[in-house]
Amino acid sequence: MSQAPQATLDVRPLLPRDRHARIFQTLDRLTPGGALELLNDHDPIPLYHHLQAQYPGRYSWQVLEQGPDVWRVRIGRQDSGSNCCGGCCH
Repeated sequence: MSQAPQATLDVRPLLPRDRHARIFQTLDRLTPGGALELLNDHDPIPLYHHLQAQYPGRYSWQVLEQGPDVWRVRIGRQDSGSNCCGGCCH
């Protein structure tokens, strides 16, 4: 059984104002079952809350490393049969 594809995105070199846009572009390209490993220079908990509010049940969140210099998080795209109501056009 093959594992779903995983992308890696290191946002540390990006300007802070550009990070969320790049993260969401990458997440939008994930297929159900796919994942993104995010590398950041601070705790991405605001991103977690944004995902939970905007896309409830669409993404899983697994902390892999918690600073102090690097935070690594695995964000997984849930299968299409998740809690999505279908109203967000994704």
